[in-house]
Amino acid sequence: MKSDACRKRTPAAWSISGGVFDLDSKRSRLKELEEQSLEPDFWDQPETAREVLKQSSALKQSIEGMDTVLADNETLAEFVEMGEEGELDELVELAERIRDVIDTVEMETMLCGADDARHAILTVNPGAGGTESEDWAGMLLRMYRAFCQQQGFKVETLDEQPGEISGIKLASLGISGTNVYGTLRSEIGVHRLVRISPFDSQGRRHTSFASVFLYPEIEDDAEIVIDEKDLRVDTYRASGAGGQHVNKTDSAIRITHMPTGIVVQCQNERSQIRNRQAAMKMLASRLYAQKREEERQRLAELEGKKMDNAFGSQIRSYVLHPYNMVKDHRTSEQTSDTTGVLGGNLLPFVRAFLLDPDHNIA
Repeated sequence: MKSDACRKRTPAAWSISGGVFDLDSKRSRLKELEEQSLEPDFWDQPETAREVLKQSSALKQSIEGMDTVLADNETLAEFVEMGEEGELDELVELAERIRDVIDTVEMETMLCGADDARHAILTVNPGAGGTESEDWAGMLLRMYRAFCQQQGFKVETLDEQPGEISGIKLASLGISGTNVYGTLRSEIGVHRLVRISPFDSQGRRHTSFASVFLYPEIEDDAEIVIDEKDLRVDTYRASGAGGQHVNKTDSAIRITHMPTGIVVQCQNERSQIRNRQAAMKMLASRLYAQKREEERQRLAELEGKKMDNAFGSQIRSYVLHPYNMVKDHRTSEQTSDTTGVLGGNLLPFVRAFLLDPDHNIA
């Protein structure tokens, strides 16, 4: 369940001396972390050290953003006070820059869930419908890659199986950066596409579905322990577009966790060892996500509430015919700029989800 801190951090609560813009506290915390990183035994506990460096980086970015807002705000106030003429373009540019930074800080304050700061593994699966759904899954995959690039996230392809004619049968991406899981958890669920099919010779309208899953990436020494006796490991030859890109050895790995039935696979690397390492990381993340979901379900039962099944619900529709519209069914956020959204402009939807207390469950 989302913490009270998340619920209280709304734009109306902003102030320079506290809340989001509590620069003194942020600078004090950053100083503590920097001093901690200088200790001789800092790297004796690698997991703790990595977490400290991650927090330091996030704090620096937040402080720099807020410093920019304050400096620009002072400049804007000076312009207004002096009543300068002929500076309208500069004033507009300044105001837009302030707004953009405030929007970013606003999102950061809502990313306070237990896993929000973690890296993540994102998977895209087509629904029933053959080529039509596979093509739609491929479109979603390109959309997320573009969004991650815009956000400065690093993307690694863990597994990508091409469709028979177009799109993908399955894809998994390893995504790293600041607040990756928190930023992308708004995308978990079923995505619906309505369009004139490019694969229909009669030009009929089709509806396609694809599901998106997101798992927080956990470190090797996290609380999830995997017993090798519970695993079935299969090797196979990696698939691809053909020619030199097809691996001629059985380097691809498929791992089945027998107690839960969870199956993961990786074929991106030519080395079977590296594919196994990546697959084990995916398995640990999925087991962790399953454990967290079970905990949330138990808490909801104790509180007498029924939680939505985010993994099976239709969360967003992308309509390309007879009109252009992308609409999120949870927050009612919508836009007619379908080209922009499919090109990676997801921030309005992510922000609406994070600021909605009814759906932003950390």
